Amino acid sequence: MGEFELSEMVSQAGEAGASGGIRPGEEAASWDGRIDAGLIFIGRIRTPWTVLSECPRHGRPDGPLCRIEVFDVWAPALAGVDVGAMVEVFYWLHRSRRDLLLQTPRHDGVTHGTFSLRSPIRPNPIGTSIVRLERREGTTLFARGLDCLDGTPLVDLKPDRSEFIPRALPTPGDFQVGEP
Repeated sequence: MGEFELSEMVSQAGEAGASGGIRPGEEAASWDGRIDAGLIFIGRIRTPWTVLSECPRHGRPDGPLCRIEVFDVWAPALAGVDVGAMVEVFYWLHRSRRDLLLQTPRHDGVTHGTFSLRSPIRPNPIGTSIVRLERREGTTLFARGLDCLDGTPLVDLKPDRSEFIPRALPTPGDFQVGEP
């Protein structure tokens, strides 16, 4: 399994942004393409969708079984990730444009600020889904509920926060309530 090159993903995203049209009411940023930080892709996601127009907007718990392929170098990090666990999957929506400030959803016709939408078109196109792991074969996890294209870069995996019990001792901030 080959690892993704960040520069290749950024280049593809830039090409998608340059060639994508703008709907009435939309506005693009005059962004210089500068990137403030880098990511390490830890794997890739395999889904049945290869065309954006066929990809679901939201994953379904009864959707198709998808594969989350974690690169071998990260295998030790999967210790404690067990079948049946609820996991939050973070992924890089590498084919999304990144420059729209205002968006007009296709079937809505009303213009909204990018940060008020769950659209994949955003400055940092990070997708997230909470899935239940159905099976594990080595560094490959199987789950339903994903909503990304086949080959999407995997950014991170975390236990679902609603089921997670911290293993570290509490800090004073854990007990802070109300006004600071």
